[in-house]
Amino acid sequence: MGRIVLENVTKSFGDAEVIPPLDLTIEDGEFAVFVGPSGCGKSTLLRLIAGLEETTSGRILIDGEDVTEVSPSKRGLAMVFQTYALYPHMSVRKNIAFPLRMAKMEQGEIDAAVDRAASILNLGDYLEKRPGQLSGGQRQRVAIGRAIVRQPTAFLFDEPLSNLDAALRVGMRLEISELHERLKTTMIYVTHDQVEAMTMANKIVVLRAGHIEQVGSPLELYRTPRNLFVAGFIGSPTMNFITGEEAAKHGAQTIGIRPEHIAVSASEGTWTGKVGVAEHLGSDTFFYVHDTGLAETLTVRATGEVSFRNGDTIHMTPREDLLHRFDAAGERMA
Repeated sequence: MGRIVLENVTKSFGDAEVIPPLDLTIEDGEFAVFVGPSGCGKSTLLRLIAGLEETTSGRILIDGEDVTEVSPSKRGLAMVFQTYALYPHMSVRKNIAFPLRMAKMEQGEIDAAVDRAASILNLGDYLEKRPGQLSGGQRQRVAIGRAIVRQPTAFLFDEPLSNLDAALRVGMRLEISELHERLKTTMIYVTHDQVEAMTMANKIVVLRAGHIEQVGSPLELYRTPRNLFVAGFIGSPTMNFITGEEAAKHGAQTIGIRPEHIAVSASEGTWTGKVGVAEHLGSDTFFYVHDTGLAETLTVRATGEVSFRNGDTIHMTPREDLLHRFDAAGERMA
Protein backbone atom coordinates (compact mmCIF):
# COMPACT_ATOMS: atom_id res chain seq x y z
CA MET A 1 0.00 0.00 0.00
CA GLY A 2 1.14 3.56 -0.63
CA ARG A 3 -1.72 6.07 -0.35
CA ILE A 4 -0.41 9.50 0.61
CA VAL A 5 -2.73 12.28 1.80
CA LEU A 6 -1.83 15.89 2.59
CA GLU A 7 -4.43 17.71 4.67
CA ASN A 8 -4.20 21.51 4.91
CA VAL A 9 -0.39 21.31 4.85
CA THR A 10 1.61 24.54 5.03
CA LYS A 11 5.30 25.37 5.14
CA SER A 12 6.90 28.64 6.19
CA PHE A 13 10.50 29.70 6.54
CA GLY A 14 10.34 32.49 9.09
CA ASP A 15 7.74 34.95 7.84
CA ALA A 16 7.84 33.60 4.30
CA GLU A 17 5.05 31.14 3.52
CA VAL A 18 6.30 28.95 0.67
CA ILE A 19 3.46 26.39 0.79
CA PRO A 20 0.07 27.97 1.52
CA PRO A 21 -2.66 25.61 2.83
CA LEU A 22 -2.68 22.65 0.47
CA ASP A 23 -4.69 19.44 0.11
CA LEU A 24 -3.61 16.57 -2.10
CA THR A 25 -4.25 12.83 -2.37
CA ILE A 26 -1.97 10.40 -4.21
CA GLU A 27 -3.56 7.00 -4.53
CA ASP A 28 -1.76 3.72 -4.03
CA GLY A 29 0.20 2.74 -7.14
CA GLU A 30 -0.05 6.11 -8.89
CA PHE A 31 2.85 7.75 -10.69
CA ALA A 32 2.39 11.38 -9.67
CA VAL A 33 4.60 14.14 -11.06
CA PHE A 34 5.01 17.52 -9.37
CA VAL A 35 5.83 20.02 -12.10
CA GLY A 36 6.25 23.77 -12.25
CA PRO A 37 8.85 26.51 -12.73
CA SER A 38 11.87 26.93 -10.48
CA GLY A 39 10.88 28.13 -7.02
CA CYS A 40 7.28 26.91 -7.24
CA GLY A 41 7.62 24.69 -4.14
CA LYS A 42 7.66 21.25 -5.78
CA SER A 43 10.88 20.03 -4.09
CA THR A 44 9.80 21.53 -0.76
CA LEU A 45 6.53 19.61 -1.02
CA LEU A 46 8.41 16.38 -1.74
CA ARG A 47 10.70 16.97 1.24
CA LEU A 48 7.68 17.52 3.48
CA ILE A 49 6.31 14.13 2.42
CA ALA A 50 9.72 12.54 3.00
CA GLY A 51 10.04 14.16 6.42
CA LEU A 52 13.20 16.05 5.46
CA GLU A 53 11.34 19.30 6.17
CA GLU A 54 8.99 19.88 9.10
CA THR A 55 5.45 20.91 8.28
CA THR A 56 4.40 24.25 9.73
CA SER A 57 0.80 23.06 10.05
CA GLY A 58 -1.48 20.38 8.68
CA ARG A 59 -1.17 16.60 8.49
CA ILE A 60 0.53 14.05 6.25
CA LEU A 61 -0.94 10.55 6.21
CA ILE A 62 0.54 7.42 4.67
CA ASP A 63 -1.94 4.56 4.38
CA GLY A 64 -4.14 6.27 6.93
CA GLU A 65 -1.41 6.75 9.54
CA ASP A 66 -0.49 10.28 10.59
CA VAL A 67 3.27 10.55 9.96
CA THR A 68 3.55 14.33 10.33
CA GLU A 69 5.83 14.00 13.35
CA VAL A 70 7.42 10.67 12.32
CA SER A 71 11.12 10.66 11.39
CA PRO A 72 12.06 10.12 7.72
CA SER A 73 13.55 6.68 8.38
CA LYS A 74 10.26 5.40 9.81
CA ARG A 75 7.93 6.61 7.04
CA GLY A 76 8.63 3.65 4.75
CA LEU A 77 9.66 5.88 1.84
CA ALA A 78 12.74 5.74 -0.40
CA MET A 79 14.14 8.89 -1.98
CA VAL A 80 16.26 9.20 -5.11
CA PHE A 81 18.06 12.53 -5.41
CA GLN A 82 19.38 14.63 -8.28
CA THR A 83 22.91 13.68 -7.22
CA TYR A 84 23.58 9.96 -7.06
CA ALA A 85 25.10 10.07 -3.53
CA LEU A 86 26.98 6.79 -4.07
CA TYR A 87 29.98 5.71 -2.03
CA PRO A 88 32.91 5.85 -4.49
CA HIS A 89 35.04 3.31 -2.58
CA MET A 90 32.30 0.67 -2.53
CA SER A 91 31.28 -1.69 -5.32
CA VAL A 92 27.85 -1.45 -6.90
CA ARG A 93 26.80 -4.49 -4.85
CA LYS A 94 27.84 -2.85 -1.58
CA ASN A 95 26.23 0.46 -2.53
CA ILE A 96 22.90 -1.21 -3.19
CA ALA A 97 23.19 -3.32 -0.04
CA PHE A 98 24.14 -0.43 2.23
CA PRO A 99 20.67 0.40 3.67
CA LEU A 100 20.05 -3.28 4.38
CA ARG A 101 23.37 -3.63 6.18
CA MET A 102 22.49 -0.59 8.28
CA ALA A 103 19.20 -2.35 9.14
CA LYS A 104 21.28 -5.38 10.25
CA MET A 105 19.53 -7.75 7.85
CA GLU A 106 20.90 -11.29 7.46
CA GLN A 107 23.52 -11.61 4.71
CA GLY A 108 21.52 -14.18 2.77
CA GLU A 109 18.52 -11.84 2.65
CA ILE A 110 20.76 -8.96 1.63
CA ASP A 111 22.26 -10.94 -1.25
CA ALA A 112 18.84 -12.02 -2.48
CA ALA A 113 17.49 -8.45 -2.34
CA VAL A 114 20.52 -7.04 -4.18
CA ASP A 115 20.35 -9.71 -6.89
CA ARG A 116 16.64 -9.00 -7.38
CA ALA A 117 17.22 -5.24 -7.70
CA ALA A 118 20.15 -5.81 -10.06
CA SER A 119 18.00 -8.05 -12.24
CA ILE A 120 15.18 -5.49 -12.41
CA LEU A 121 17.63 -2.71 -13.35
CA ASN A 122 19.94 -4.74 -15.63
CA LEU A 123 22.91 -4.16 -13.32
CA GLY A 124 24.00 -7.79 -12.99
CA ASP A 125 27.18 -7.26 -15.02
CA TYR A 126 28.24 -4.25 -12.95
CA LEU A 127 27.87 -5.48 -9.37
CA GLU A 128 31.60 -5.70 -8.72
CA LYS A 129 32.46 -2.38 -10.38
CA ARG A 130 32.76 0.93 -8.55
CA PRO A 131 30.68 4.02 -9.36
CA GLY A 132 33.62 5.74 -11.07
CA GLN A 133 33.62 2.98 -13.70
CA LEU A 134 29.98 3.57 -14.64
CA SER A 135 28.14 6.03 -16.89
CA GLY A 136 25.79 8.62 -15.43
CA GLY A 137 22.75 6.55 -16.35
CA GLN A 138 24.21 3.43 -14.76
CA ARG A 139 25.02 5.33 -11.57
CA GLN A 140 21.46 6.60 -11.38
CA ARG A 141 20.23 3.01 -11.76
CA VAL A 142 22.43 2.03 -8.82
CA ALA A 143 20.85 4.82 -6.74
CA ILE A 144 17.41 3.52 -7.72
CA GLY A 145 18.51 -0.03 -6.87
CA ARG A 146 19.49 1.13 -3.39
CA ALA A 147 15.93 2.43 -3.03
CA ILE A 148 14.30 -0.74 -4.42
CA VAL A 149 15.93 -3.10 -1.91
CA ARG A 150 14.18 -1.31 0.93
CA GLN A 151 10.80 -2.33 -0.57
CA PRO A 152 9.36 1.09 0.26
CA THR A 153 5.73 2.15 0.48
CA ALA A 154 6.53 4.81 -2.12
CA PHE A 155 9.46 6.12 -4.15
CA LEU A 156 10.23 9.84 -4.12
CA PHE A 157 12.31 11.16 -7.04
CA ASP A 158 13.76 14.68 -6.83
CA GLU A 159 14.77 15.70 -10.40
CA PRO A 160 16.78 12.48 -10.81
CA LEU A 161 17.61 12.99 -14.49
CA SER A 162 18.71 16.62 -14.54
CA ASN A 163 22.42 15.74 -14.47
CA LEU A 164 22.19 13.45 -17.51
CA ASP A 165 22.64 14.36 -21.16
CA ALA A 166 19.63 14.39 -23.50
CA ALA A 167 19.99 10.83 -24.80
CA LEU A 168 20.45 9.36 -21.32
CA ARG A 169 17.48 11.33 -20.02
CA VAL A 170 15.20 9.71 -22.60
CA GLY A 171 16.55 6.25 -21.80
CA MET A 172 16.23 6.67 -18.04
CA ARG A 173 12.76 8.16 -18.43
CA LEU A 174 11.67 4.94 -20.13
CA GLU A 175 13.42 2.79 -17.54
CA ILE A 176 11.74 4.52 -14.60
CA SER A 177 8.34 4.25 -16.32
CA GLU A 178 8.91 0.54 -16.96
CA LEU A 179 10.05 0.10 -13.36
CA HIS A 180 6.75 1.56 -12.18
CA GLU A 181 4.85 -0.85 -14.41
CA ARG A 182 6.74 -3.79 -12.91
CA LEU A 183 6.67 -2.79 -9.25
CA LYS A 184 3.21 -1.12 -9.15
CA THR A 185 4.52 0.98 -6.25
CA THR A 186 3.47 4.59 -5.65
CA MET A 187 5.96 7.01 -7.17
CA ILE A 188 6.19 10.78 -6.75
CA TYR A 189 8.50 12.50 -9.19
CA VAL A 190 9.62 16.15 -9.16
CA THR A 191 10.69 17.87 -12.37
CA HIS A 192 10.59 21.27 -14.07
CA ASP A 193 10.48 19.48 -17.45
CA GLN A 194 6.89 19.24 -18.64
CA VAL A 195 7.88 16.65 -21.29
CA GLU A 196 8.97 14.31 -18.48
CA ALA A 197 5.69 15.03 -16.71
CA MET A 198 3.58 14.32 -19.81
CA THR A 199 5.35 11.10 -20.74
CA MET A 200 5.76 9.52 -17.29
CA ALA A 201 2.82 10.49 -15.08
CA ASN A 202 -0.67 9.17 -14.72
CA LYS A 203 -1.31 12.14 -12.39
CA ILE A 204 0.28 15.57 -12.84
CA VAL A 205 0.26 18.21 -10.09
CA VAL A 206 1.01 21.66 -11.54
CA LEU A 207 2.39 24.07 -8.96
CA ARG A 208 2.94 27.81 -8.95
CA ALA A 209 4.18 29.78 -5.92
CA GLY A 210 3.26 26.88 -3.64
CA HIS A 211 -0.32 26.69 -4.92
CA ILE A 212 -1.72 23.72 -6.81
CA GLU A 213 -3.00 25.13 -10.10
CA GLN A 214 -4.42 21.87 -11.44
CA VAL A 215 -4.31 18.12 -10.83
CA GLY A 216 -5.16 15.62 -13.54
CA SER A 217 -3.95 13.12 -16.10
CA PRO A 218 -1.55 14.36 -18.79
CA LEU A 219 -4.30 14.42 -21.42
CA GLU A 220 -6.73 16.22 -19.10
CA LEU A 221 -4.23 19.02 -18.58
CA TYR A 222 -3.38 19.12 -22.29
CA ARG A 223 -7.00 19.17 -23.45
CA THR A 224 -8.66 21.22 -20.70
CA PRO A 225 -6.12 23.41 -18.88
CA ARG A 226 -7.83 25.23 -16.01
CA ASN A 227 -6.15 28.58 -16.60
CA LEU A 228 -3.61 30.47 -18.69
CA PHE A 229 -0.72 29.34 -16.50
CA VAL A 230 -1.40 25.63 -16.98
CA ALA A 231 -2.19 26.15 -20.67
CA GLY A 232 1.15 27.86 -21.20
CA PHE A 233 3.14 25.40 -19.11
CA ILE A 234 1.81 22.10 -20.46
CA GLY A 235 2.59 21.31 -24.10
CA SER A 236 5.70 21.75 -26.21
CA PRO A 237 5.98 24.07 -28.07
CA THR A 238 3.83 26.20 -25.82
CA MET A 239 0.27 27.23 -26.65
CA ASN A 240 -0.26 30.42 -28.68
CA PHE A 241 -2.23 33.14 -26.86
CA ILE A 242 -4.18 35.85 -28.68
CA THR A 243 -5.97 38.87 -27.23
CA GLY A 244 -7.80 41.85 -28.72
CA GLU A 245 -10.45 41.73 -31.43
CA GLU A 246 -9.76 38.14 -32.46
CA ALA A 247 -10.37 36.93 -28.89
CA ALA A 248 -13.43 39.15 -28.53
CA LYS A 249 -14.99 37.44 -31.56
CA HIS A 250 -15.07 34.30 -29.43
CA GLY A 251 -16.44 36.06 -26.36
CA ALA A 252 -13.16 35.79 -24.48
CA GLN A 253 -10.40 37.99 -23.14
CA THR A 254 -7.78 35.55 -24.45
CA ILE A 255 -7.96 32.63 -26.83
CA GLY A 256 -5.36 29.89 -27.01
CA ILE A 257 -4.49 27.49 -29.81
CA ARG A 258 -1.80 24.86 -29.78
CA PRO A 259 0.78 24.93 -32.63
CA GLU A 260 -0.32 21.48 -33.82
CA HIS A 261 -3.94 22.62 -34.16
CA ILE A 262 -3.27 25.19 -36.88
CA ALA A 263 -3.45 24.12 -40.54
CA VAL A 264 -1.14 25.89 -43.02
CA SER A 265 -1.60 26.78 -46.67
CA ALA A 266 0.19 28.77 -49.36
CA SER A 267 -3.06 30.22 -50.70
CA GLU A 268 -5.81 30.70 -48.12
CA GLY A 269 -6.57 30.69 -44.44
CA THR A 270 -8.11 32.56 -41.51
CA TRP A 271 -4.86 34.29 -40.53
CA THR A 272 -1.87 35.44 -42.59
CA GLY A 273 1.73 36.16 -41.63
CA LYS A 274 5.35 35.90 -42.69
CA VAL A 275 7.60 33.00 -41.77
CA GLY A 276 10.55 34.01 -39.61
CA VAL A 277 12.41 30.86 -38.62
CA ALA A 278 11.44 27.45 -40.02
CA GLU A 279 12.77 24.42 -38.15
CA HIS A 280 12.72 21.31 -40.34
CA LEU A 281 12.98 18.22 -38.15
CA GLY A 282 11.89 15.57 -40.64
CA SER A 283 8.87 14.24 -38.78
CA ASP A 284 7.68 17.79 -38.01
CA THR A 285 8.30 21.33 -39.14
CA PHE A 286 7.98 24.29 -36.77
CA PHE A 287 7.23 27.75 -38.14
CA TYR A 288 7.63 30.95 -36.13
CA VAL A 289 5.33 33.42 -37.85
CA HIS A 290 5.42 37.24 -37.59
CA ASP A 291 3.33 40.14 -38.89
CA THR A 292 0.03 38.41 -38.17
CA GLY A 293 -1.58 41.32 -36.33
CA LEU A 294 -2.52 38.81 -33.60
CA ALA A 295 0.58 38.22 -31.50
CA GLU A 296 4.26 39.03 -31.69
CA THR A 297 4.96 35.48 -32.86
CA LEU A 298 2.69 32.56 -33.67
CA THR A 299 4.16 29.07 -33.49
CA VAL A 300 2.82 26.51 -35.95
CA ARG A 301 3.61 22.81 -36.03
CA ALA A 302 3.11 20.97 -39.31
CA THR A 303 3.52 17.25 -39.90
CA GLY A 304 6.45 16.19 -42.08
CA GLU A 305 8.46 18.41 -44.40
CA VAL A 306 6.61 21.58 -45.43
CA SER A 307 8.36 23.85 -47.90
CA PHE A 308 7.78 27.34 -46.44
CA ARG A 309 11.01 29.32 -45.92
CA ASN A 310 12.09 32.50 -44.18
CA GLY A 311 10.12 35.48 -45.53
CA ASP A 312 7.39 33.41 -47.20
CA THR A 313 3.76 34.41 -46.71
CA ILE A 314 1.87 31.68 -44.87
CA HIS A 315 -1.87 31.26 -44.38
CA MET A 316 -3.09 29.64 -41.18
CA THR A 317 -6.44 28.22 -40.11
CA PRO A 318 -6.99 27.25 -36.45
CA ARG A 319 -9.17 24.29 -35.50
CA GLU A 320 -12.23 26.08 -34.09
CA ASP A 321 -13.20 23.05 -32.01
CA LEU A 322 -9.77 23.11 -30.33
CA LEU A 323 -9.65 26.80 -29.40
CA HIS A 324 -9.29 27.48 -25.67
CA ARG A 325 -11.12 30.49 -24.22
CA PHE A 326 -10.05 32.35 -21.08
CA ASP A 327 -11.69 35.19 -19.19
CA ALA A 328 -10.13 38.42 -17.85
CA ALA A 329 -8.88 36.58 -14.75
CA GLY A 330 -7.11 34.01 -16.94
CA GLU A 331 -9.54 31.24 -16.01
CA ARG A 332 -10.91 28.73 -18.49
CA MET A 333 -14.33 29.46 -19.93
CA ALA A 334 -16.82 26.70 -20.69
